[in-house]
Amino acid sequence: MQVSKNRGFTIIELVIVLTIIGLVTAIAAPNIDLGRYRLDTALQGIGSTIMLAQRAAVTRQHNIVVRFDVPNQAIFVHYDGDNDGALDTGERERRYPLGDQVIFGTAGAPAHGIGASVVTFTDPIRALPSVTFHRNGSASQAGGFYLAAARSAAGGKPTDARVMELERSTGRVSWYRYDGSQWKRGM
Repeated sequence: MQVSKNRGFTIIELVIVLTIIGLVTAIAAPNIDLGRYRLDTALQGIGSTIMLAQRAAVTRQHNIVVRFDVPNQAIFVHYDGDNDGALDTGERERRYPLGDQVIFGTAGAPAHGIGASVVTFTDPIRALPSVTFHRNGSASQAGGFYLAAARSAAGGKPTDARVMELERSTGRVSWYRYDGSQWKRGM
């Protein structure tokens, strides 16, 4: 008697394994909250862009202006070489969209310490709220902004709200998320 050394899976075994994988995926997929991941990613991306703007002001030794375009869900970073607040020839300005399914908004969460407006910076530059980073790293004003998942725009889940707060003296940013009862630092 000779024993076969060619071992493998039968088609029945493969179908059973694929069926089990399909069932587990069908059960788990609805529980994955993509809106929360998109929101956290957008907050980290915009936060990093703002921190880079603050560092660029120190490195380049001139003002960097960050403008918040709420209707179009984006921010603009203007490298203001002559410190006049105007976009002149030779000066660069970049647009950074918030990200897919993310908006400026509170999602029905209560106001954080920065205030109730979606963007609390009050210095308008070219008709948009803005903050200016100076060459010493400080900001022109303290304030911040709220981000929310787009699904929450119609008064959905307050836990879909995030806040980024900016200190005036140091230009540092802090992140907060609403957990349903209070604002908590970090994400």
